[in-house]
Parts: sequence; structure tokens; C-alpha cells
Amino acid sequence: MPEGPELHLASLYVNRMCAGVVFTGPVRKSQVSKNPDVPFTCEAYFITATSRGKEVKLTLTPMKSDDLKERVKAGQADQPMDIVIRFGMSGYFRFTTEDELPKHAHLRFYSKETPCRVLSFVDARRFGSWQPNGTWQPDRGPCIMFEYESFREKVVSHLSDRAFDKPICEVLLNQKYFNGIGNYLRAEILFRTVLEGLESKDLCENEKPVKNETTDTKTSDSAKQKRVKGETGDLLRLCHTVPLEVVNLGGKGYDPQKTDYSDFKAWLQCYYVDGMKSIGDHNGRTMWFKGDPGPMAPKDSKSPKAKKRAKKEDDHDYTDKKKVARKRSESTSKKMVKQETVTKTPKKEKRARLKEAGTKKAEKSREVTAPQHEKRATARKRKNTSAEPAAGPQRRSCRVTRQNSK
Repeated sequence: MPEGPELHLASLYVNRMCAGVVFTGPVRKSQVSKNPDVPFTCEAYFITATSRGKEVKLTLTPMKSDDLKERVKAGQADQPMDIVIRFGMSGYFRFTTEDELPKHAHLRFYSKETPCRVLSFVDARRFGSWQPNGTWQPDRGPCIMFEYESFREKVVSHLSDRAFDKPICEVLLNQKYFNGIGNYLRAEILFRTVLEGLESKDLCENEKPVKNETTDTKTSDSAKQKRVKGETGDLLRLCHTVPLEVVNLGGKGYDPQKTDYSDFKAWLQCYYVDGMKSIGDHNGRTMWFKGDPGPMAPKDSKSPKAKKRAKKEDDHDYTDKKKVARKRSESTSKKMVKQETVTKTPKKEKRARLKEAGTKKAEKSREVTAPQHEKRATARKRKNTSAEPAAGPQRRSCRVTRQNSK
């Protein structure tokens, strides 16, 4: 799922690709999308983007012209429109030619040029949404990356709220206070932090980050905790700095030209890393961690099987090399399926084969017993034929004697 850093990188991508590009006509929506239509039509307009937590706002700004009255009469927009977009599970932006339009492009903006190019919001799973003339959701808290002071103040002033009575891994997903944090960020943040009391002011705000150093084994646990806190900051500080580290890496694939994800793999310390444990929280989300899950872990939760991260990384890559690799993988998978079907026989086929074997055995037994029955039948016929001529004259003679007696 795209998180705060990915949505911010998506806004940077839109601003970079659409800089100086003039768009025209209506905003088009796919037929299968259940999101509302965007009532915006303009002969010439620009597109810019901003992000806040897990939301992106596209601003459609009409170009200035002298024939403003004629534009209004023709139904053209004369005022800017904001479209607030939430990415859901798989949303992202692409800027391509009209011929290379992605399959799941559910919201499209067409440029005023030849050949035409299209900025599209792509969402394969269709969990994303958009709101024309929208604003930032009021239930979401300040952005963890770019509204840090407001974010910290809100969390510290609401620690008595019942939302903070839950396990810390579930609290971090509450967008009312931690707007922008998702599944992989909470794992990385909790893996790097030492939980201590939170203060309204950040004591590490003006300090430079220090690289991890080996601690002396003779030092006490409290001294180690203070030392780690001085190096990395408290929980709220990490909620701000860890997402910015991802932004500096370039994210997980919102640039279609990006095909190397080795930097992001090397950056991960906990999420989907070999040797780490995973468990489902009370909401069914997978939490990655190291050590003991603690007393607030769900009792009946099971550790889900680890999935390959390669599929996630290739979601937004549409280069020719990747297409060739995918075709090769598909062909090999088909071959594997054929081999499995040859080696493995279903139960129905086994039963049919057993029935055929049984019928063949029965036919053979019939063939063996048939000559014996035929011999017995011929013997009986012979006996009957031999007995009939002897009995015939006796009966006739009896009849003759009876008639003579009369």
C-alpha cells in the first residue's frame, strides 16, 4: 500500500512531468470506476500537485485569456479546481502517450499537443478514490513529514485518548494522529526506537544524527537506552525522519524510468527482512518485528507466510526489459503447470482407471467361463435328443390301445 513517502513522490512526479504542459478538454473517467465524475472542462489548463500524509491534491488551473465571458458561456471552467486523491492499495500516476495508456487508468487528463499525452491515475485494485472540489480530510492529523511540530503537539496533547490504549503497532496506523504511516513504516520505526516517555518538545531537533556505535557491555540498560535515544530520537521524531529517508531514496517505483530497487532493499532493516518475525495484529495487518511480541499481542494470531517482495517492486515498472522478463516467467510457469498435470493424476482419473481395470478383469473371467457353459449346454441338448425318440412311440402306442379298447 502506498504510504506517505510514496504519495509525496507521486506529487513530485506530477509536477516534474506536467511542468509547462497544457491540458485541454474534459477530465475523463473509466466506465468501470464507481468514483464520481469530475465536472471540469477547459480549453487550456495546467496541473500541479501537493501531498499531505496519505492524500494528494491535484489543482487544475485554467489559463488566463481575454475571452473570459465567451468561455463561461461555452461551459468552460474559469476557476481552479482541486481534486483530492487517495491511493488505496495500488494507486499511482503515469504520464504516457495515448497509445501507451495503462490498462487500469481510471482518471485521465489529456494534453493539448500532437501526439497527445495523458496523465492518468492508475489503480488496478480500485480501492483508491477521488473527490472533485475536495479538501484535506478533517479527520486526518497533520502530516508526519511536513507538519512535524503540529503532528507532535497533537499526539502529546491527546495521549489520554482511548486510541492510545491499544498496542503501539496499531496506534501508529491511526491516521487521526499518524497521517502518512503505513505497514512498512511502522515496522521500521518501531525497530529503530526505544519506547520512553514523550515530551512536547523534541530534544533532538537540533542535533545531527550519529551513526550506530558498539556499546560497552559493562554499561547499564538505562545508560544504553539514553544513548540510543540521543542517537535516534524518540518515537515521534522517528515518525518524522524515517519517512524522509525513503523520500531521499527516491521511493518504490513512482518514476517509470526507475528499475533498480537495491537501495530500498538495503535500507529496510525489519520489514520483510530475513530473520525477522511477523504476526497479525487485531486488525489482521501483518506486523514485522524482532524479539518478543509482548503481552498485548493477539492470542490466536498466526504468523503469515512470507511473500516474495519482487512482485511489489515490479508493480509500477513498464519497461521493455521487464516485459520480456515477464513473458519468460509466464512461459516457464506454463511449462511447470504442464509438467505437474502430467505427473499428477487427479482422483477422478484414478477412479476411472480402476473401473476400467475392473471391467477388463470381468470380461476376461467371462471369456474363460463361457466355453464351460457352452459345453454343459451342448451336453444337455444331446441328452434331450437321445431321450425324445424313445418316449415318442410309447405315447403313440398308449393312445392306440385306448382307442381299441373303446
